[in-house]
Amino acid sequence: MTSQMTPTKAASGSGHGGPREPGSGLQAGLKNRHLTMIAVGGVIGAGLFVGSSSGIATAGPGILLSYALVGTLVVLVMRMLGEMSAANPTSGSFSAHADRALGRWAGFSIGWLYWFFWVVVLAVEATAGAKILEGWVPAVPQWGWALIVMVVLTATNLVSVGSYGEFEFWFAGIKVVAIGAFIVVGALAIFGVLPGVDAPKAGLGNLSDHGGFLPHGPGAILTGVLLVVFSFMGSEIATLAAGESEDPQRAVTKSTNSIIWRIAVFYLGSILVIVSLLPWNDPSIKDKGSYVAALDSLGIAHAGQIMNFIVLTSVLSCLNSGLYTASRMAFSLGERGDAPKAFAKTTSHGVPMAAVVVSVVFGFVAVFFNYKFPDSVFLFLVNSSGAVALFVWLVICFSQLRMRKIIQREAPEKLVVKMWLYPYLTWATVALIVFVLGYMLTDTEHDGRETVLLSLLVAALVLAIAFVKQKFGGSAAPKRVAVGAPVGAGEPVDATSEA
Repeated sequence: MTSQMTPTKAASGSGHGGPREPGSGLQAGLKNRHLTMIAVGGVIGAGLFVGSSSGIATAGPGILLSYALVGTLVVLVMRMLGEMSAANPTSGSFSAHADRALGRWAGFSIGWLYWFFWVVVLAVEATAGAKILEGWVPAVPQWGWALIVMVVLTATNLVSVGSYGEFEFWFAGIKVVAIGAFIVVGALAIFGVLPGVDAPKAGLGNLSDHGGFLPHGPGAILTGVLLVVFSFMGSEIATLAAGESEDPQRAVTKSTNSIIWRIAVFYLGSILVIVSLLPWNDPSIKDKGSYVAALDSLGIAHAGQIMNFIVLTSVLSCLNSGLYTASRMAFSLGERGDAPKAFAKTTSHGVPMAAVVVSVVFGFVAVFFNYKFPDSVFLFLVNSSGAVALFVWLVICFSQLRMRKIIQREAPEKLVVKMWLYPYLTWATVALIVFVLGYMLTDTEHDGRETVLLSLLVAALVLAIAFVKQKFGGSAAPKRVAVGAPVGAGEPVDATSEA
C-alpha cells in the first residue's frame, strides 16, 4: 500500500509569515537568504574540521580522491532528491517521497531512522561544544554548558521557523567566511606571496613527496571514504526547509544546482590547502588537528583559539539544524499518521512544538548516556546510527527511480530539475553505495563493520515495527493527491494504485 504526501500549506503557496490559528500547519517563515545560507552551510559539518586529520593520516594526499568520490556521490543523490523535492516540496522530504514511491513502510522506516540519527547527533555536538566552552570558562562544568547550549537552541526553534533561519544564517555565514579566508590565505602562502609569512614547509611538492600521492596504496582511498562519508550528512536539510520558504520550488532548484561548487570549494579546496601547506605525515596534523596545524605553520597567533571558535560555531550550527531537522521529520511522520498526531500540531507561529520538545528530550537523554555510559550505551547509539546516511541515500535512489514515472504521469511540468542520464546514473549510484556498505563490513580497524551491523540491526527493528503497524494498525492511509497539487485539490487517488 502506497500513499501520497500532502504538501504543507507553506509548500502549496498558502502559507505566510505572520501568526495564524494554532494547528494550521507550517508557515513560510524562511526568507530566500536563510535558505541560501542553510544550503551552503549544510555541507560544512563540524566533522570537516575535527575529522579530516584522521583521513589525511590514513590516505595521505590521496584523501582528496576520497573526498572527491564521496562528494560525487552526494552530488548525484542530491540531484535525485532535488528532482523529487522541486516537484513537491514538503517538510518530510525523502521520507515523504519514499512513502509515495515505495510504500508507507519505506517512509515510516527511513523517517524514524533519520530522526534517530539527528537526536544522537544532538548529544554528540552538545558535548563537543561543551568541551570548548568549558576550556574558556572552566567555572561552569561541561554538563552545565551542554545544558545551556541545548536550552538556548531549543528556545530558538520554539519561537518560530524564522528565528531558526536567522540563527542558522549567521552560524553558517561564519563557517563560510572562515573557510573562504582559510583557502585564500593558505593559497597565497603555498605560492609564497603571503606578506610577512614564511612557510618553509608549504608547496605543491607536498602532494607527491613523502611517499607519493598515495603513500599507503590505492586501497587507502576507500578507507578514507569510510572516514569522511559521514561528514557530508546535512546536505539534504535545504530540501526539508524548503517547505517553509517563500518559494519552495526555487529554493530546492537553487540548492540542488549549487551543490557541486559548494563541495568543490569547501571540502576539496580546504583539504587541498592543508595537504599543500604541510607534509601529510607531519605530526602536528594528528596532534593539533589539520586546520589548526595548517594555521600554526603560517605563524598565525592564537591559531588554536581561532579554530576553536570556528568549530564551536559549526557545532552550534549543527545543533540548531539537527533539532530543526529532527522536529520537521517528526512533524511529517505525525502528519502522515506514522507518529503521534500531536507531532503534527503547530503553534500560531507554525512551530510543531510537540515534535521539537520530544526531539530535544531524546537529545538530553543521549547527552546523559554520553556522560554516564560513554563506552557502552552511548557508543551503541553512535554506532547504530552511523550508517543511516548511506541508508537514506539508498532510499532516495530507489524512490527517484519510481517517482520520476509518477511525476511524468501526473505533472510533467513539475520536472524542473532532472537527474542526469536517468535511470543509468541512478543505478550506478545505488551500486556505489552498496559497494561502500560492503567495504565497511570488511573494516575492523575503524569500526566500520560494527557500525554497519548495528545500524542494520536498528533498521531491521524499525522495519519490523513498520510492517506490524501496517498490517495490524488499522489506520487508513493518507489521501493521495496529484503531485504538486494544492492542499485539498482533486479527488483522492486509489491508495493501491501502482507507480
